[in-house]
Amino acid sequence: MATAEIITIGTELLLGETADTNTRFIARTLRGLGVDLFRTQTIGDNAGRIAETVRVALGRADIVITTGGLGPTVDDPTRQAIAEAAGVELEFHPELWEQISARIARYGRTPTENQKRQAFIPKGAVIIENPVGTAPAFIIETSGGAVISLPGVPREMETLLTAAVVPYLQTHFNLHSVIKVRTLHVSGLGEGVIDDKVGDLEALANPTIGLTAHSGVVDVRIAAKASSEGEADLMILQVERDLRIRLMDNVFGVDDDTLEGVILRVMRQRSWSMACFELQTEETLLSRLAKTGDPTFRGGKMLQALPGNLAAEALEVRNEFEASVVLGVVYESNGEAQDIHVVWVTPLGQEERQLSYGGHPKNGWRWAVNMALDGLRRTLQEMS
Repeated sequence: MATAEIITIGTELLLGETADTNTRFIARTLRGLGVDLFRTQTIGDNAGRIAETVRVALGRADIVITTGGLGPTVDDPTRQAIAEAAGVELEFHPELWEQISARIARYGRTPTENQKRQAFIPKGAVIIENPVGTAPAFIIETSGGAVISLPGVPREMETLLTAAVVPYLQTHFNLHSVIKVRTLHVSGLGEGVIDDKVGDLEALANPTIGLTAHSGVVDVRIAAKASSEGEADLMILQVERDLRIRLMDNVFGVDDDTLEGVILRVMRQRSWSMACFELQTEETLLSRLAKTGDPTFRGGKMLQALPGNLAAEALEVRNEFEASVVLGVVYESNGEAQDIHVVWVTPLGQEERQLSYGGHPKNGWRWAVNMALDGLRRTLQEMS
């Protein structure tokens, strides 16, 4: 099985000025090819450090993919660094310069002399023409693997990776396996409790099981490696059945499902509508419900102060928005004490809950909103 490492290049990444979205896209692409990704790292715009990082990565992995540093400026050192790592010189390609010049001319601009740097490629490299930008990519093949250097601009990188690099990897590394992932979303149980219930499954070699905790929600990831998608799906299904038996109705969804999406789907099936209100939650509940774009959600409001009667407030909001269901969350943080007041009203009744939170205050309102949504989800489930 081929192994890979990803190196993102750019001082702006290290300074936190630019978010790295390339690693995630590349990682998911490699996963779909059945390639084991062992490491990802970020290096600033320093040719020496880049070269050393690439050399070390090549000693561990079959495939090293870099992004960034292929532009025309002085602080774009990737071409020189990769050439140094491979022990070769840079070589000027007139045909690349013609392509780059023609592309720049389409914007009504005259290419500057410094843009010629992009036509210098490490000697012996396989050139990947860039149809959506001015920075050509390239591949240097070594005795045991390959270094693939892609532009840092996300859309350019994604285009070249999909159109040129994936076919290359499939052919050059004889890739016929796939890695598929399915994620179960669990609420109402802490990470430690879930681990206690499924710990033996986490020891499996294939599929692998992993847990990722959020504020009030835990993701249980199932990753299967197989020779075909069908085989991987079957492996995942077998483990998923076991997980669902152990975790029961605490599993509320899979993959792209969200608590708010699941709740609104149930509402839609019953021809119900929903509204909400909240206090000191950074508009988390309202924004999450609105973001779904589901017309079942009628809207909501932010309170200015703690209401004397939570249930009465919920009834007022229900009348104001002409909604079938209202969910309200009030978050109070007083030093170490963090109290959550939750209420929901449905056509079949109402319920109030008082909860306490002991984690970091900045995560408190997220936890509060997830607990409120989960409580309403369970109530709706009991009505089925």
